[in-house]
Amino acid sequence: MTEINSLGAQTALNPQAIKAQLTGELLNLTQAQPGLIKPGETAQADVLSLRQSGSTFQLVLQVLQANGSQAQVQVTANQPFPQGSQLTLSQPQADRLAVTLQQASASNVATLTQLDTSKVPVGTLLQGKVLTSQALAPNLGQAASFRSLVNLLNSAQAGATLTIDSPRPLPVGSLLSALVQGDQSLRFVPLSGRQEQLNIAQQLLTQQGRQASLPGLLNALQQLASSPGGNGELRSAASDLLASLPDARQLSDGKAVAQALNNSGAFLEAKLLGGLGASVVTDLKAQLVRLVAQASASAPNNPAVASAALAQALPAMARSALGMLDRVTPRTPPGAFPLPSRLLQAMEHEGDLQQLLRLAAAAISRLQSHALSSLQQSGSLENGNQQTTWQTEVPIRHGQDFIPLQVKLQREETPEQHQQRQREAQDPLQALWRIDLAFDLAPLGPLQVEAQLLDGRLSGQLWAEREQTARLIDSQLGTLRERLLARGLDVGDLECHPGLPPQGPRTRVEQRWVDETA
Repeated sequence: MTEINSLGAQTALNPQAIKAQLTGELLNLTQAQPGLIKPGETAQADVLSLRQSGSTFQLVLQVLQANGSQAQVQVTANQPFPQGSQLTLSQPQADRLAVTLQQASASNVATLTQLDTSKVPVGTLLQGKVLTSQALAPNLGQAASFRSLVNLLNSAQAGATLTIDSPRPLPVGSLLSALVQGDQSLRFVPLSGRQEQLNIAQQLLTQQGRQASLPGLLNALQQLASSPGGNGELRSAASDLLASLPDARQLSDGKAVAQALNNSGAFLEAKLLGGLGASVVTDLKAQLVRLVAQASASAPNNPAVASAALAQALPAMARSALGMLDRVTPRTPPGAFPLPSRLLQAMEHEGDLQQLLRLAAAAISRLQSHALSSLQQSGSLENGNQQTTWQTEVPIRHGQDFIPLQVKLQREETPEQHQQRQREAQDPLQALWRIDLAFDLAPLGPLQVEAQLLDGRLSGQLWAEREQTARLIDSQLGTLRERLLARGLDVGDLECHPGLPPQGPRTRVEQRWVDETA
């Protein structure tokens, strides 16, 4: 895959692209077929595929003969005929076909020489695959120019072929991304960011296969902390970790909620990069890494390993430590929210320390899955807006139990709002905010919440898997509305539904960076 990184900031769509030059164009048959088209007759043909090979073009044609029969033939040409073009052909020789004069302009039907901004508004991110690339005859005193046919892979015009003039050649077969600037101009963006998104998706798929739910580990830590025997350092680490988890009653305060999210592990790497080492003491992911280091050092036949070195080797260690995961849980598509409950399957002849190590490594992988999902769902949307996602999981103490609260926050900004925020302080409420929550609270059962905040107006929907719970929540929505109004919010629709939210891709970030047929 070739990156389009070296292009200038702007390329133009030539409104007079692919003019004549096709009169009497000869197509060479790969294999001679005498009598394919009778002398003095013509036949209609559709271009099924186009591929450039050096300075020539290889086509596959579906020829409709006068008697109604059809034949597929392979030909080479000196000019590109885009896929979907309709040609009128004659056969002057057994190994050649000729494009007739009246069809010279009809081959342009399948190509776009300008964009319909009602279908692809300004700011839309287009992805495409380069089919052909030709140097144009230079005009006196003008710089060299190149013409390419690009197959669009996304947007409302996916499948169409776009004719692009650019100051530099676009490598045939390469993938490119460009922002729509107008009906006849595009601004290319580097593919490196798109490649990063692909790498994130691949890492997420692997990471989700290693992860397991947090309650399994937390229950094991409770047993370890209350056990009078065993390793004193591990008992102390378990007690500190459990004590750092927020209580459900504390989360009625906004500052406590912010602190819980800050300690959830979602921002560990950012804290370390920012030199905020002291603030990671209560960070959940950092505590899990320390716990794994202590468990590894205490495991039989294992040498002591420094925490920093172990943290660097964590992915490899996690792969070897996890063992077999319970295969009953269906495979989760990358980026899905919420992550389903997943338990580690007990292994024979396994000691408590090995089990603790596996549970801790699986918990770290679960937090990493949330972090990778955040990266996957952040970027430019098709309408040009910028979306940023923070997804994490906060284990909350509820009596003697632990309730994992899964949280996804999304901020969507227009390009103007994004630029203003980069330059100066901006009211955060000007952006569109979305929040998704998922938790299982006894005796109500699994619940999911989707809320949206725009210009101070809040609306939301709730889903309860148990129908009795859905009826109970629905009867309390009036009270919830009153409490939100008392907090100064303008409240829109509030609804509760039984069952699960509609399934399918939830992220609005374009994910199809690669042509699967490439």
